[in-house]
Amino acid sequence: MKRSFFILCILSCVLYGCKDTGRTLTSATGSIYEMLVVIDKPIWEGPTGDSIKSCMAADMPCLPQMEPYFSVSQVSPQLFDNFLKPTRNILYVDINPDRYTQCKVKYLTNVYSQPQAVCHVQCPNEEEFNLLFEENKKQIRSWFVREEISRQGRFYRNYKATDTREAVQHRFGADICVPADYLLVRDSANLVWAVNDGGSLRRDLIIWSYPYTSEEQLTREALLQKRDEVLGNNISASLEGTYMGTEYKHIPPEWTAINVNNRWCAELRGLWKMQGGEAMGGPFVQHTRIDEINQRVITAEVFVFAPGQKKRNQLRQAEAILYTLKLPQEINQLKEVEVK
Repeated sequence: MKRSFFILCILSCVLYGCKDTGRTLTSATGSIYEMLVVIDKPIWEGPTGDSIKSCMAADMPCLPQMEPYFSVSQVSPQLFDNFLKPTRNILYVDINPDRYTQCKVKYLTNVYSQPQAVCHVQCPNEEEFNLLFEENKKQIRSWFVREEISRQGRFYRNYKATDTREAVQHRFGADICVPADYLLVRDSANLVWAVNDGGSLRRDLIIWSYPYTSEEQLTREALLQKRDEVLGNNISASLEGTYMGTEYKHIPPEWTAINVNNRWCAELRGLWKMQGGEAMGGPFVQHTRIDEINQRVITAEVFVFAPGQKKRNQLRQAEAILYTLKLPQEINQLKEVEVK
């Protein structure tokens, strides 16, 4: 396997997908975060299949119960028919020594349906596939995750909560796509809070800002301290004396540097809980970025409360909102937007 050739394939294929050929595609089938792996059954039932499952169906981090990144199923290439081709996420493993002399990976969108993500891996033998997959499995998984998030973000652009969007524009000079079923509950000088409260399931979006002074504000410890300060002062429960905090002991929060709109972003992922007596909690995801025009830190967070329910899909759907946030410098390249 030639690593340089593999990297070249990624650069040429990732995120570009298929060109528009004028075809009318059917709607993708399956639920969000479901994946179909097209692979010969004997290979799937051996070590190679175990490696694929251990990555794609690994436990998603920072959830209160075990839930996989993807719900994975398998089909042999001979049975991959027109009924299965519209599946929304497909990992196609094509191992054939008669057709291939080297490994190649292609990232494609909207091949058989839309919206659809297809990662096609072709290798001459199982050994070379295992070497390639071991080195690149996390970025393959991340690509599928980002495709799911992008789909959800495109959906939100058509159904926006105008009051929350206007509050974000007014307070931060920023823009964001918030679903119409999120209701604005607070609009103050440095904080905007919207809630989707559907019975036993609740999703919250909260955005706050503060002056930027140094990179030390963006460390894991500094961001968690600020989170506990801001949310502890603003979010309480029905029992007097309770306030929102962060779970540190059982599942410590994870800090990751990611890319959003081609700019640096600090992601925090963890569990929230009510301090002071009330038994409430759930997962949260937070994005923190720098407003370069106004020299402010802007943090946007979503958190979910769904007692007794699985939370992966609900959290991922809410998380997609964070990726639609555009800061002043991204809205106006002339840097004329200022916070009012």
